[in-house]
Amino acid sequence: MVEDWLRHDDRGVLALGSVEQHSGLSLATDAILAERVAVEAAEPLGIPVFPAMPFGLAPYFQAFPGSMTLRVETYCAVMRDLLDSMKRGGFRRIVVVNGHGGNAPAGALAQEWMMDNPDCRVRFHDWWRAPRTMALVQATDRVASHGSWMENFPWTRLASTPADDAKAMVDLDRLKTLAPFEARTMLEDGNFGGRTQRPDAEMLAIWQAGVEETRAQMENW
Repeated sequence: MVEDWLRHDDRGVLALGSVEQHSGLSLATDAILAERVAVEAAEPLGIPVFPAMPFGLAPYFQAFPGSMTLRVETYCAVMRDLLDSMKRGGFRRIVVVNGHGGNAPAGALAQEWMMDNPDCRVRFHDWWRAPRTMALVQATDRVASHGSWMENFPWTRLASTPADDAKAMVDLDRLKTLAPFEARTMLEDGNFGGRTQRPDAEMLAIWQAGVEETRAQMENW
């Protein structure tokens, strides 16, 4: 099927996630969201979507058991190998749908990779902070952050996810200066700040915007 696709089109999608604490949500939240938004966006276009790369860069959460991280050099090496594999297969226009802010070095790697592969194009898309999606998040509730309501979808929620509660925003500038054990002490439950949940109708409206903006990255070259 992939071979048949590549006879008439050279677009492909790679999703990036992370396995890390998300307060009361799934450890795999970022991978779940990145892959699902990519699949829903690509479905009407028929573009192949590869399974999400589950592990990313999350050194700051290493005091939370279950949080996984790669080193930057390891992560960039894996990304280069994945892009090389896609090119060898015949993909020339690649959309990287990223679900984790810590994976930003992959965006720089993509630019470097295009320098060495000038016949290819890579778009690095942080789906959750694309303009329309983030505008809708801010219009819904300006206090939105990691581990808060803005990542609480029916498909990232657990049976043990806490009921709606609110938390003041932590000092993000200070948080970035802390070692992992200090970060855990500061964060306590892992939520950076904001409510833990909002109505699903609001969340699905945000999700739809995310799907549409991600699809536009795949369509409009």
